[in-house]
Amino acid sequence: MSDWTSGYVADIDYTYGYYNELNPLRINLSFINAGLRPPKVINACELGFGQGMSTNLHAAASSINWYGTDFNPNQAAFAQELANISQSGATLYDDAFDEFASRDDLPEFDFIGLHGIWSWISDANRSILVDFIRRKLKIGGVLYISYNSQPGWAAMAPMRDLLMEHSEVMSAPGSGTLARVEEAIEFASKLIDTNPEFSKANPQIKGRIEKMRSDNKHYVAHEYFNGDWEPMGFSKMAKWLAPTKLKWATSARYGDTIESIQLSDDQRALLNSISDPMFGETVKDFCTNQMFRADLWVKGGRRLSMIEQHDMLEQQRVILVTPHDAVELKIAGKQGTFNLLENIYTPVLEALADHQPVSIGELRQRLEGHDISMAALSNAITILAAKGALEPVQQDAEIETAKATSHRINRHLLSKVRSNNETNLLASPVTGGGIRVTLFQQLFLLSYIEGGTTPNAMADSAWRTLSAQNKLVIKDGETLQDEQANIDELARLATLFIDQGLPIFQGLQVIPEKQ
Repeated sequence: MSDWTSGYVADIDYTYGYYNELNPLRINLSFINAGLRPPKVINACELGFGQGMSTNLHAAASSINWYGTDFNPNQAAFAQELANISQSGATLYDDAFDEFASRDDLPEFDFIGLHGIWSWISDANRSILVDFIRRKLKIGGVLYISYNSQPGWAAMAPMRDLLMEHSEVMSAPGSGTLARVEEAIEFASKLIDTNPEFSKANPQIKGRIEKMRSDNKHYVAHEYFNGDWEPMGFSKMAKWLAPTKLKWATSARYGDTIESIQLSDDQRALLNSISDPMFGETVKDFCTNQMFRADLWVKGGRRLSMIEQHDMLEQQRVILVTPHDAVELKIAGKQGTFNLLENIYTPVLEALADHQPVSIGELRQRLEGHDISMAALSNAITILAAKGALEPVQQDAEIETAKATSHRINRHLLSKVRSNNETNLLASPVTGGGIRVTLFQQLFLLSYIEGGTTPNAMADSAWRTLSAQNKLVIKDGETLQDEQANIDELARLATLFIDQGLPIFQGLQVIPEKQ
């Protein structure tokens, strides 16, 4: 009997993760900053969607037609359930890559996304995906692909091989994947405690093993214990993608493009002396010891003139998704942590404090009198987006179209908090993607849409759920044992939520407006 898993971990499900780089709407700001014309995305596809959280949130929160596959039937079933609940029309399969690639009922795509999966599949499957991208990505279309990269994994690769070998030869027969993962990590920890020459030469390994001990073991199993596993240098990735006629465009992560925080002056000078941009990316990875790349590639990209770039930037809409006074005026990069100029960022954040969509052109008008140039404003928008403080916004017509599907999936996800807390995500028709929420925010939002609009009503509703699950509130590091103390603390948190959190969720339109 053939092994349908192809060496991939399949006896335990993947985590319920969300990856906003898979949101096609985020391409616009990245491409405009890179001087490229953004694509109009109508049809999109995610290959290896895991639990399907990203695919479903993007399908529910936009008018894009989403397709995808994940060969694990448990995960595909969960993803299909979400698609049916939202009624987004997402078409999701449990096909292996070769089966999916040979389907004759798929459209051509404006966007194809692969998050992480490239690092964990065989060369045979990589060849299938490359051919699929070559055939099915439209001219002008964009590929998002992220993967473990070199040289950042150079030290950890031998340790990963040791972990994998231990799980294969030292675990008891019949042991499940999670047990084998735990035992392999425990053995690696014991090895590090003997102070071997390997860890002396690679002192960062001890911290990596310690982190693995505390990480979600489902994540660790999929990250480290697949039969196929290869961190890949950028130049090798480029060779793999050569048959697709794609050209590297830019990073999908806004922060990676801010060279002033990622590279030293000497490193930037060296990179500026390199005439080949592809070789420059390889050199940059050595400068930053890059462990994970998240790239956008384009098929037939078109350059923007300076006027077009300026006009498109002014038309780009954004929304602040964090309380404006909670945004720390600092940003961290490979070169350390940098202070952001108060005379620029404070007025920008105050101008965005209503948590409503605004174009950068309109924002510039609001900032008249503050002596903030368009270049400084553009840089501030990119940095705030990199910090996760603001998100790009889609057009009003698309927001209106996506409201019903977003609200259906959100109502379902919020109701799940009463039985489990596997997901911490909601769909926003404003951003076209997912928004992370805390447990208390979930509880308070659920109460709000069910009619509980006061702090006391939200606290009572939240306490009923928490007490039914034998959970207690923690305040200042101490678990509150008394029922009334729990309710009082929940009421305090609900008051803060109504004042600071609710206006943001209303701006993001994750719940229906109160009539």
